[in-house]
Amino acid sequence: MAPPTQKGFSWSNIAVGAVMNMFEVTTLGQPLEVIKTQMASNRQQPMAQALRTVWSRGGVLGFYQGLIPWAWIEASTKGGVLMFTSAEIQKVAKGSGMSPATAGLIGGVGGGIAQAYATMGFCTCMKTAEITRHKVAEAGVKPPNTWAVFGDIYRREGIRGINKGVNAVALRQATNWGSRMGFARLAEAPIRKLSGKGETDKLGALERIACSTIGGALGCINQPIEVVRVEMQSMAKGAAVRTEKPTVMNTLSYVYKQNGLKGLYRGTTPRIFLGVWQTICMVSFADYVREFLDASPTKTA
Repeated sequence: MAPPTQKGFSWSNIAVGAVMNMFEVTTLGQPLEVIKTQMASNRQQPMAQALRTVWSRGGVLGFYQGLIPWAWIEASTKGGVLMFTSAEIQKVAKGSGMSPATAGLIGGVGGGIAQAYATMGFCTCMKTAEITRHKVAEAGVKPPNTWAVFGDIYRREGIRGINKGVNAVALRQATNWGSRMGFARLAEAPIRKLSGKGETDKLGALERIACSTIGGALGCINQPIEVVRVEMQSMAKGAAVRTEKPTVMNTLSYVYKQNGLKGLYRGTTPRIFLGVWQTICMVSFADYVREFLDASPTKTA
């Protein structure tokens, strides 16, 4: 389950990351993202009510709000950035003698930061706007379409407005993929021990998925950062800190004052499932794809 170790840049990781992230978000990823965002932005709603609210926006299609174009734009770009950056960092880290778990942690942090500032700032902002814009309908106002929201934000606030919450996104992604990849690689040792395999033996499909499940679930320890990110980007009436310059810290304080410690962990359940699915796609499945490419005739010729 180790990342590629060939010399030189692994440019194929850009394509692998983009394809795997597109697969992840188009299958289970976006529905879980919508549920998680709904709960994080409406912190008084229990899971059942959040599901009913999302369903009321168009049935099954309500769970795919923001998929086209924002989630696809985000997935096709951030997946490549994450996979390429994390693989190269892990390669250098392992070459310097670090353990797979430590290399995975450092690679995940670097990849997460790179994807946040490269593409995710404006994409997460617009996805969140798409999911939360319907809140204004409660006041009898027809919600604007996402492109109108994008244009309005850009006219009023420029690039900074479109990238609102990007620092929270970077902090989330760094801790997300650092913990996911780190825990997933760390889990390999006990999984190997349980299955009676040595360090050089390849893990089976179920064993890889088990490692990714552990990494994805434990990666959700940073849920308060995700709630802060959603609050900073939400279009819902009453959302966002009442200050001209909301920051991660004053938004965190605002959410805590409004909803207490429990409010900072709203949406944790769907996010655990999302984290598991993302890690399975971007670690386990991606490893299989990279191994296939490494063993292909054109690669070995």
